[in-house]
Amino acid sequence: MGKSLKRWVWRLTLVLASAVLLYQLWILGHIVYWNFYNPSSSAFMQERLDVMREKKPEAVLQYQWVPYEKISPHLKRAIIAAEDGKFLQHEGFDFEAIQKAYEKNLEKGKFVRGGSTISQQLAKNLFLSGRKTPWRKIEEAIITLMLENVMSKRRILEIYLNKIEWGNGVFGAEAASRYYYGVSASALTSKQAARLAAMVPSPRFYDLNRNTPWLLKKADIIFNRMASTSIPR
Repeated sequence: MGKSLKRWVWRLTLVLASAVLLYQLWILGHIVYWNFYNPSSSAFMQERLDVMREKKPEAVLQYQWVPYEKISPHLKRAIIAAEDGKFLQHEGFDFEAIQKAYEKNLEKGKFVRGGSTISQQLAKNLFLSGRKTPWRKIEEAIITLMLENVMSKRRILEIYLNKIEWGNGVFGAEAASRYYYGVSASALTSKQAARLAAMVPSPRFYDLNRNTPWLLKKADIIFNRMASTSIPR
């Protein structure tokens, strides 16, 4: 390789590395900002809105931010019980859950279970597309570490509960509570919270199929776990 080519390779590598670093700093800046101010949207919300507007140009999301103290403790317990039982103990990753998910998927020969924590899910929803690539998983891990080191568990859960999808165009605890039960997020009962938590892995499917045996069974399992589940104060 000639000196001129080496120089160009080095310059290209430096430019790419600088671009990656700037992107990480851009994400970190948003996370620091969102530690004090509420995010108005997320990458996943925008992605879903774009898909909806392909069929219906005037489509809008059902969404309303609600502060942590105005979300029912039942829903907080239900979500942690359903999605991330070790949320208060881990630092962003539950390696035991990841291992179990891997073994389960290997046994079934297809993807049937995920091992992502609430922090990982929030990282993906806030910044990343739905495409599953090795780069996206690496970026998800980096963003998860940023979230865990900048935000408290309470803030992570607060944003998560306000940003996750709960139906076709339905985002956040307040919109979901009103959409399914006609009440505010603060008024949810334990049974209602368990049902909402059970819907999280496939919200658009359960929006159309609200009384499937599997959903009812999963809601009962979550309900029984809630009493022993701790939440951030």
